[in-house]
Amino acid sequence: MLEFLTWLGHAAFRLTADATVIYIDPFQIQRRETADLILITHDHFDHCSPDDIARLRGPATTIVAPPAAAQKIGGPVTTIKPGDRLTLKGIPLEAVPAYNLTKFRAPGQPFHPRAAGGVGYILTVAGQRVYHAGDTDPVPEILGLQVDVALLPVSGVYVMTAEEAADLANRLRPKVAVPMHYGAIVGSEADARRFQQLARVPVQILPRQA
Repeated sequence: MLEFLTWLGHAAFRLTADATVIYIDPFQIQRRETADLILITHDHFDHCSPDDIARLRGPATTIVAPPAAAQKIGGPVTTIKPGDRLTLKGIPLEAVPAYNLTKFRAPGQPFHPRAAGGVGYILTVAGQRVYHAGDTDPVPEILGLQVDVALLPVSGVYVMTAEEAADLANRLRPKVAVPMHYGAIVGSEADARRFQQLARVPVQILPRQA
């Protein structure tokens, strides 16, 4: 079912839709190819990496990012905010909110404030509605999403824990859930395994292919 999807480590994925090549949050990418579409969830360095974007960017590449991330990338960027819907390169996109409710750098200072405008993406690929959550807690706006594939962070600290991610997966009931946001900066495969153990939906732990 996930032949179109490759995990590149951390929160980075490569997707293919027919001949269209899509990257989400490329970070520490070793491969060199030209992407048709690059989606950035927010401006933190491990999700918005100008060097990785430049490695994948060609004259016809379309880049989508929230305004704060777009400023770091430079060049033509399609800006997006939570609630936006658009179709690019023939791919329908929906931007959904991504922010913290319970993860704080200091009292009253979440790592990912709602006002920062971070997003997750729902994109339709290979007939499947694929949800990349970005860096988020299980916030109210995402609890009722209808998706087929859910790419969910599981490492805690800056994002939802394995337990929170499993609870979200059990609410969303996707056909398959994929853990992410572990193994690079925070989190480990143990978090992915814990998520798999707790989720009552099919879970696929993808091998990292940088």
